[in-house]
Amino acid sequence: MKCNILLFGIAADIVGSNELTLDIAKNTDVNSLKTTLTDSYSGFKNVHQFAIAVNESYASNETLIQPNDIVAIIPPVSGG
Repeated sequence: MKCNILLFGIAADIVGSNELTLDIAKNTDVNSLKTTLTDSYSGFKNVHQFAIAVNESYASNETLIQPNDIVAIIPPVSGG
């Protein structure tokens, strides 16, 4: 299935775009998506942690991604 992903901050820099479309298997969970991203874009190996939101809510690693979900990669944020 096609998965459309929104990218922010360093995640967009790594991919070279603010949006990405990936083909993923049905019943792919967030943890598997993180692995796919790291395998496909080596720059993610340098980002120690990044969060994934599904339908505008932070998702756990076990959250399954469904067709038409809005997925976003949110890199760590620092500052004050």
